[in-house]
Amino acid sequence: MTALTRPYWIEARFERREGWDDTVYPFNLAAVRSRQTLAFHPNVTFLVGENGSGKSTLIEALAVAWGFNAEGGSRDHQYSTRASHSPLHRFVRPVRSALKARDGYFLRAESFFTTASYLEESGTSRAGQTGLHEQSHGESFFNLFDNRFMGDGLYILDEPEAALSPSRQLSFLARMHELVRMRSQFIIATHSPIILGYPDAWIYQASPQGLERIDYEDTEHYQITRGFLNRREIYLDVLLAEE
Repeated sequence: MTALTRPYWIEARFERREGWDDTVYPFNLAAVRSRQTLAFHPNVTFLVGENGSGKSTLIEALAVAWGFNAEGGSRDHQYSTRASHSPLHRFVRPVRSALKARDGYFLRAESFFTTASYLEESGTSRAGQTGLHEQSHGESFFNLFDNRFMGDGLYILDEPEAALSPSRQLSFLARMHELVRMRSQFIIATHSPIILGYPDAWIYQASPQGLERIDYEDTEHYQITRGFLNRREIYLDVLLAEE
């Protein structure tokens, strides 16, 4: 099979109708306030930004707008331990292509324990979703990537690197590429300069100025990591200096 040339999810449209208030969260986030639409690459789209920039709020809203459970899982997972997601999803309208995704998953690192518990208790586990609590956090993540993600799907991931070592992040890149070649589309929020290195992806960076598409080498993640690795002693002298 070959990669998609047209995405399952073409773009998200932010509908400013009754209930939208630019002065309150989440509508006052620069990443949200500055956009009318958000277009997606047929294969991989990344959202990056500093903590608090709104990227996780945005990706959560995208996932719920597509039909996924706010706490993670596939579209048939309906459970809630705490309704903490923002109302932003109600103002997101997906523009879908005629091509239908056969598979899909929303992986949310911070609530993955809850998802694993739900699967265990409900007996709804599928391949790649069994015995998750008996594995390390990283092993359970990778079991999911390897065995549950079937291809021909839309996968929305929030910080998948949270449980992965650098070498496992490289393995994740390889697995993601396999799935891309199996007609999959990814939308990923990440801090990882390794994962961000996937070729030809679109990268949107959230900042106080809004949400803008940038090149890999222009992301803060790449620049800070590269600067530290190349000049570690200088960085440490400055960071650890006594006042």
